[in-house]
Amino acid sequence: MRRHVITGRYGPGDRDRMPLGDGEAETRLDLVVGERTLDHGIGRALTDVSRLGVFPSEIGVDLLVLAAHVHAADTRVSRDSESQDGWTRELRLIVPVSDVGRWQGAASTFERLLNFLTGDRWSLGFRSRPPRFARVASTAPARLLGPLFDDLALFSGGLDSLIGAIDALEAGRIPLLISHAGEGATSDAQGTIYEALKAQYRGRGFERLRLWMAFPDGLVRGSAGENTTRGRSFLFFALGIFAGTGLERAFTLKVPENGLIAVNVPLDPLRLGALSTRTTHPFYIARWNDALAELGIVGRIENPYWDRTKGEMAEECANLTLLRQLTPASLSCASPTKGRWQGLGTQHCGYCLPCLIRRAALLKGLRPDTDPTVYTVPDLAAHVLDTRQSEGVQVRSFQLAIERLRARPGLAPLLIHKPGPLFDESPQRQAALADVYRRGLEEVGDLLKGVRTRPG
Repeated sequence: MRRHVITGRYGPGDRDRMPLGDGEAETRLDLVVGERTLDHGIGRALTDVSRLGVFPSEIGVDLLVLAAHVHAADTRVSRDSESQDGWTRELRLIVPVSDVGRWQGAASTFERLLNFLTGDRWSLGFRSRPPRFARVASTAPARLLGPLFDDLALFSGGLDSLIGAIDALEAGRIPLLISHAGEGATSDAQGTIYEALKAQYRGRGFERLRLWMAFPDGLVRGSAGENTTRGRSFLFFALGIFAGTGLERAFTLKVPENGLIAVNVPLDPLRLGALSTRTTHPFYIARWNDALAELGIVGRIENPYWDRTKGEMAEECANLTLLRQLTPASLSCASPTKGRWQGLGTQHCGYCLPCLIRRAALLKGLRPDTDPTVYTVPDLAAHVLDTRQSEGVQVRSFQLAIERLRARPGLAPLLIHKPGPLFDESPQRQAALADVYRRGLEEVGDLLKGVRTRPG
């Protein structure tokens, strides 16, 4: 196992040396391409957002630069070879920023939220940008009218973000939608839905900011890449806050996620800790809000659907006709390309955890209409599912979780604390989270009626 240090550099002239500890392996992250253009999609994001009349602050740019360091470490340092226990890595980042004092004041909060999010041990250090790059953000021009957007929301291409966008547009809002383009299937879903929304709401001034960020194989010498990507939501949130700092007013970044997934109670004891994702967990969002306050950013992150199941989100969507039309284009599957070995194209498998929650939600939310999504396994009840094969693993885990809660309904207020602490939430909100957990499992239980499983 090695401890890894990712050191950001603003061009070849940035030669400041930072001392390394024993056993630390350093990787240089070059942040500049050409003379002054920021690399890794950051310069493109600055250009794109300025064309929309949004001019992020220097601290906003710093946040996206920090996210690049996090994303590089998370996707290019292997858990298999670079950790002692097959999971936990030791990762130190040295990030050049515009205001070292402000960033040092927020360092411990960012370390805490990253440790919680990915299950690794993060350490953050900051140094000043070289004088030549003291300013990299564009200056906002003087103008009589205020900012063009009155809403800011993540837009992943999934069903929840689709519902969030429809609800905002039906309410007369003008959102700036925030997308991170990862692998092709997700990017395609985002593009298809966005173009359909533009066609539906012609003349409305909403737009999308899209960032593509990836790092080459071999960036970290001697380490294979890593595909667990537990830190991806850090990049997603950072892009949204980056844009928010250019809105010239206090802002709220909306994270549309149903309560069952947001809390993400492990279905069985083997999924505790980082093996259950925490991308929108209330504790994680609360620490982000602490960090924003420490940085002096006048904005917040909120999940407006924290107390609703996915089925309730669909059922209460402000334009059900449009939701039915666009549902097939949305993408929820954890591995939408795994059917290629069967000669299939990109589609939902129908049996991974997100697919099961999606199927249950659409069964509830679209009734009496049927779910228009194409699934690799279209009928879960067609035959007995082998619990040692991928088609049956998540189904059986849900069945066990549902049976446990039915036998002991009083467990829900205890189980919601397993993925992480909820001490930021009031007793009333904790009770509501326990209730949405119960209702979410009930939705999946309705889907699984008549579905049979057995060990292979």
